[in-house]
Amino acid sequence: MAGAFLAGRASEADSGASGAPLTYAFRGEHQAGIVTPAQDRLHFAAFDVTTQSRAQLVALLKAWTAAADRMTRGLSAGEIGPVDGADNLPPDDTGEAIGLTPGGLTITFGFGPGLFRDADGKDRFGLADRRPQALVDLPHFPGDNLDPARSYGDLCVQACAEDPQVAVHAIRNLARIGFGTVAVRWSQLGFGRTSTTSTEQSTPRNLFGFKDGTANVKAQEARALDEHVWVGGDDDPGASWLAGGSYLVARRINMTIEVWDRQSLGDQESFVGRTKGTGAPLSGGEEFTEPDFSMPGHDGPVIPKDAHVRVVHPDQNDGVRMLRRGYNFVDGTDALGGLDAGLFFLAYLRDPRTHFIPVQTRMAKADSLMEYLKVTGSALFAVPPGAGPGEHVGQALFA
Repeated sequence: MAGAFLAGRASEADSGASGAPLTYAFRGEHQAGIVTPAQDRLHFAAFDVTTQSRAQLVALLKAWTAAADRMTRGLSAGEIGPVDGADNLPPDDTGEAIGLTPGGLTITFGFGPGLFRDADGKDRFGLADRRPQALVDLPHFPGDNLDPARSYGDLCVQACAEDPQVAVHAIRNLARIGFGTVAVRWSQLGFGRTSTTSTEQSTPRNLFGFKDGTANVKAQEARALDEHVWVGGDDDPGASWLAGGSYLVARRINMTIEVWDRQSLGDQESFVGRTKGTGAPLSGGEEFTEPDFSMPGHDGPVIPKDAHVRVVHPDQNDGVRMLRRGYNFVDGTDALGGLDAGLFFLAYLRDPRTHFIPVQTRMAKADSLMEYLKVTGSALFAVPPGAGPGEHVGQALFA
């Protein structure tokens, strides 16, 4: 097979209004996979760059761009395909997506701080003077219990799709193409999106059973995207290549599921600040009703001062918002027999120094939910703007 995937495991979510397989264009002003309607499945991978050659790094980005463009259109990763090549050579596509639709696949690339300078401060590829000022490792927040093997990375790839095998196929083939130039540092599978990025999507639930992402920035909010998500042309004159791109915060947040499940419904709702059924704020109304933080209750405000919805609300954080694309994860059980499960938090934002770090600091100090959360992985990436025809991802950085 050298061309499109064959008809196969499709669902209503895999098709557009015309009944054709659901696809999203890889090329454009911004990378797909940010404001794209959040798909149901995720495979995320962070890579360490192992080569010392700038030319090899650029060649990899060109090869990744070509493969991503093909796979998001429902084609094989390589031009020959998984079964039509010479029988004495490895195929240029691994083949597990044969028979599957494109599944709305999006592939999004990001650059970590280590791409610009290594741990010793060495300018690895002549890019140090083009590193964005905000692109540094996130601080260690109170409550973080980071595993270095699940944190950081020189490059990242986010593959989202309606079919988990399509997302895994994308990461697997990009890792295969990168052999000898990059190595996978860590990866994460996710299911059941925990945010909505479009007004046409219903609000999903996280593993605590609550609706998540009610106040998320939506694709239809053009002004909010410009203010809170896209890097502006004048934001960082030394890193003009990032204009039109964004920053991606990735956090692996383990939930103490078993402890949470033993809390009363009333306590759970007080910790969150919303009802578990409808997602309405405890101050009343419906899901999208603005919370009334001044409404009195029996022992203080009806929405407690340490409720999650109050601590992270834009009114409490200088008006900043994020575009979240998180996913649930369950990675088996831990040594004590509890679920190794939680939220793989992904958020796109204009500047981590104003849009994430202050909010996370407030959460770590004042959010009652933090008693049930443990952050085990953390990373920050600069996500360049989209690639136009004939361009490769991040081309302006290397110009």
